[in-house]
Amino acid sequence: MRCMVPRTQRCEGRVSELHLVVLALVQGITEFLPISSSGHLILVPVLTGWPDQGLVLDVAVHVGTLGAVLLYFRRDVWQMLAGVALLIAGRRNPGARLALLLVAATVPVVVAGAGLKYVGSEGLRNVTVIGWTTLGFGVVLFAADRWCLTLRRIEHMPMASALAIGLAQVLALVPGTSRSGITMTAARALGYERQAAARFSMLLSIPVIIAAGTLEGLELYAAGDAVLTASVAIAVALAFVSALAAIGFLMKWLRRASFTPFVIYRVGLGSYLLWLAYG
Repeated sequence: MRCMVPRTQRCEGRVSELHLVVLALVQGITEFLPISSSGHLILVPVLTGWPDQGLVLDVAVHVGTLGAVLLYFRRDVWQMLAGVALLIAGRRNPGARLALLLVAATVPVVVAGAGLKYVGSEGLRNVTVIGWTTLGFGVVLFAADRWCLTLRRIEHMPMASALAIGLAQVLALVPGTSRSGITMTAARALGYERQAAARFSMLLSIPVIIAAGTLEGLELYAAGDAVLTASVAIAVALAFVSALAAIGFLMKWLRRASFTPFVIYRVGLGSYLLWLAYG
């Protein structure tokens, strides 16, 4: 039975230790792999019958994954911060250029996300939608990875490519699409190397997670429910460790192999979900 209190209220008191571990690991592992973290998180209560974890734990696991990507790409992050400082002083360097690319790629999803929040998106949070998006965008990832060129690197990315990837990211507002999956697909379709596509996608997650986490945090603050508990701390730690491991695994894997295993997983999971929905 799902928790019937509003999402801005705490539900973690009703979350078992096993539920907490599964939630944090699912978020950490799936956030940066091209298989959809939001889709998996929605499916956890659907397939297990566990209560909705509540907004507090949602924020906690996102904080954990944010910490992981900041640590793994700390050199890029530092270069961008230094570049922004130079940009304010009227100069530009590669770090400033990368920061501007991420800003350009983030704007579309921020605008679209605000609009979707206004009109509501509960109708999209169901097994049928997740099944079709998981399967369909898995096939699209395979096509882009299999037949597109593998030549370009982030250092040579024009603003138009960043904007195109950002527009593709808007599709990730539909559960099951996968933010990392659709941005990697768009980058591969534009001819970027696999590691470059993954690196840009993960760096792009930084402003997106910060924006989403800030909005959720403001909701918690307005509800007077932004309370740090042992469960929240455990969720942050587990999500951080599992996300860091997932990032390292993916970047190492893409040095020598393709996205095909993730496509196979998506096709299998999507087919199973559609069987549940229609069968």
